[in-house]
Amino acid sequence: MDNHLSLGMQAPDFSAVTTFGPLRLSDYKGKWVVLFSHPGDFTPVCTTEFIAFSKAIAQFDARNAQLLGLSIDSNPSHLAWVYAIYLTTGIQVPFPVIADRTGEIARQYGMIAPDASRQETVRNVFLIDPEQKIRAILIYPLTNGRSIPEILRLLTALQTTDENHVVTPANWQPGQPVLVPPPQTYEALLERQNSPEKQGLTCKDWFLCGKELPETTE
Repeated sequence: MDNHLSLGMQAPDFSAVTTFGPLRLSDYKGKWVVLFSHPGDFTPVCTTEFIAFSKAIAQFDARNAQLLGLSIDSNPSHLAWVYAIYLTTGIQVPFPVIADRTGEIARQYGMIAPDASRQETVRNVFLIDPEQKIRAILIYPLTNGRSIPEILRLLTALQTTDENHVVTPANWQPGQPVLVPPPQTYEALLERQNSPEKQGLTCKDWFLCGKELPETTE
C-alpha cells in the first residue's frame, strides 16, 4: 500500500541510483530539495518539463534548492533520454534523475495514483526544507505539464515565511508586500488596531495587516 505523506512530516530517506551516481536524500540536508516525479522517459510533456527545469537551474541554485527527478525507468534509459535532450536542444540536464525500477521510492512517496495509472508515476512535486520536512506537495496529472515559475514562486514564498515570520497573500510574487499573522491576544489586537505604524504595518482591519520587506538581491 502506498504511504500517505502530509505537510510537516519528515521526508522518508532513501538511497537511489541516478544519472549522477548513487545518492541519499539525506545527503541534501541543509538544502531545500525539489523532488519531482515524471511518468516516463522519451515522452513529450516530460521532455518539455525537463527542459524548463534545466533552464531555471540558476534560479533554484540561488534559492539553495536541489532538483531531483524520478521515474520508474532504468538508469540507462534516463542516460539515453537526457543525452537525446542534449542532442536535440543543446540543453544539458544539470540535476540527478533517479532510477526507481522497483517503484519502492514512488510507493514510499505516494507517487503512483492507481486510478490514473498503475504503471507510471504521476507528476508529483515535494518541496522539502533543509531539515528534511515536507513543506508543500503539488500533484499534476499525466496529461498536463507543471508550471516551473509557480514551483519557484511557492519555494520563494516558503523561504520568505521562514526568514521573516510572515505569510503571503493570494497571487503573491517575490518583492510584493507580505501579510503578518493575526494577533493571538486581545492586548496585541488593540495595540495593532490603535497604532499599526509602530509595528511597520498597514492595516485594513486588525486581522488583515501587511508590510513591505527590505529588498534583497539574488
